Amino acid sequence: MEIFLYDKTIIVVIVFAITLVIAMYSTYAERKVSAFLQDRVGPNRAGIFGILQPLADGVKMFMKEEIIPTASNKALFIIGPSISMFTACLTSAVIPWGSYLEIGTRHVAMQATDINIGVLYIFAIVSTGVYGIIVGGWASNNKFALMGALRASSQMISYELAMGLSIVALVMMTGTLSLKEIVEGQKFIEGQHGGLWNICYQPLSFLIFFICALAECNRTPFDLPESEAELIGGYHTEYSSMKLGLYLFAEYVNMFISAAVMSALFFGGYNLPFSDFLSEFLSHNTIAILGTVSYMAKIFIFIFIFMWIRWTLPRFRYDQLMHLGWRILIPLALINIVATGAALVFFN
Repeated sequence: MEIFLYDKTIIVVIVFAITLVIAMYSTYAERKVSAFLQDRVGPNRAGIFGILQPLADGVKMFMKEEIIPTASNKALFIIGPSISMFTACLTSAVIPWGSYLEIGTRHVAMQATDINIGVLYIFAIVSTGVYGIIVGGWASNNKFALMGALRASSQMISYELAMGLSIVALVMMTGTLSLKEIVEGQKFIEGQHGGLWNICYQPLSFLIFFICALAECNRTPFDLPESEAELIGGYHTEYSSMKLGLYLFAEYVNMFISAAVMSALFFGGYNLPFSDFLSEFLSHNTIAILGTVSYMAKIFIFIFIFMWIRWTLPRFRYDQLMHLGWRILIPLALINIVATGAALVFFN
């Protein structure tokens, strides 16, 4: 039991550290991608090619003056960004980052915990993340911050419905809510039927999930809660120093986790093609590590797409945002559920 807890503690610490590092350097990648798309240089002062820019930004956030508005609710003003960051980090607990490692006689799973309702767990944690935005916007005692918080709450409610319905069809097909089992179900086994990624069976489900993930992360073209042209900065207008940093950092953590969940649900996660063939030449641990590397590559591709979309598409109007969520995505998700049910009845 002590060895088990020791293994899990190490996995949790490693996942937490990797999540923070990737989120930190996503800010650097965001600037480099935008610079490339706009024919600019981007950060190039701090370190070679500006590689130390995220560290400089972190120091700047900590060193800036911390301002708490006099008329604000000080306790809730501090709690708001803490909730956003805390819930963003919790979602990584059920994501399988690899199969398992053979250490002596033990098999160490590359996952903090494998619960049989992992998909529901992620949706539950993501849905509570909006409280950090609502609390921060209300506690600021600023009309622009409150309007941004209200936009964020209505936007997340709208798109979480479509996102949840899109996953219902996938769960109907896989028969499980465990992320580990969903990933394992996409494993290619020589001589057996199946082994295709779920994107081949549920392309519409993936498209709806991807669009909703953009809205959940408040990414362009769904960044209405922050829209600088209308609301100055939205729910974090009154924030400064590291409290503002926590809100901004939570967005990048959510983007990383969204990319990881999409890769696991629809693109095979850590599964390597021809793993049976590779096992004849490589050890299991080597294949497991290569699988984790391939999983990270898929995640980085999605992060790049998130950034590409931000610097390519204009922001929606709010009525267009609500129209897309309630009158297009939700009906499409319901149609997909009916079509999946019919396919399971007639083709199984």
